[in-house]
Amino acid sequence: MKLPSSHIVVTGAAGGIGKALARRFHAGGARLTLTDRDEAPLTEVCAELNALRPDSAVFFVADIGTQQGNLDLIAFARQSFGPIDLFFANAGVGLGDDLLSEPAAWENSFNINVHAHRWAAEALMPQWLELGSGYFCSTASAAGLLAQIGSGPYSVTKHAAVAFAEWLSITYHDRGIRVSCLCPQGVNTNMLNPPVADTGGFANAGDVVKMAGAVLEPEDVAEEVVQAIQEERFLILPHDEVVTYMTTRATQHERWLRGMRRLQSRVFKTATGQ
Repeated sequence: MKLPSSHIVVTGAAGGIGKALARRFHAGGARLTLTDRDEAPLTEVCAELNALRPDSAVFFVADIGTQQGNLDLIAFARQSFGPIDLFFANAGVGLGDDLLSEPAAWENSFNINVHAHRWAAEALMPQWLELGSGYFCSTASAAGLLAQIGSGPYSVTKHAAVAFAEWLSITYHDRGIRVSCLCPQGVNTNMLNPPVADTGGFANAGDVVKMAGAVLEPEDVAEEVVQAIQEERFLILPHDEVVTYMTTRATQHERWLRGMRRLQSRVFKTATGQ
């Protein structure tokens, strides 16, 4: 896929990876429809881009954790810039910890990390199939290929996000639809570095990923994303070490499980000072 003059929608665009993606896509010549729940930072991002190239970006405040939020976003985007060439389902949440997590943590995690992808794809697919082209990209996580120590809702829903992206690619590739799935490990965002660490008896997710490998900047991830989209590559892995972990998990599963248990114990001891 080529970026110049394309129309790209980015969810979760007010900060972190989403903001970096918006800037990088814009630098490549794309027109952008940006969305998030928070209007103030979203307005700032949009104003920044339009200052560089007038009338090249619009924003829409939406709750993509609902089906109607996705429908409204896509309708607004099409009205603003016409058919959507690439939809980047980037918004995500990291909620809850173990099986005693509040039901709302599981429900919100599924709605935003998984169902939002499905709702968007359902709304996009009829026009894309009619045109014979379209690109769906989602942000999952290395946790969706491996596992996340601590947060059950996060680990399970990110696995589901990867599975949904794989299914889309298998089902619609031969009809002109391209799919990519971003699975980063540690990225310097608010999700990795929350204002207040609340372990709830488990290690903070940020502590886990910082021990597991390098922490990248959102701009580094965005650059890798653009390269993958230009190549129309399915799996986007900004962290090289994730490939090693995936190989161990696939070929030596018992060893991988033992290693994850040791990591959990190590991080828990560090977090609790034991």
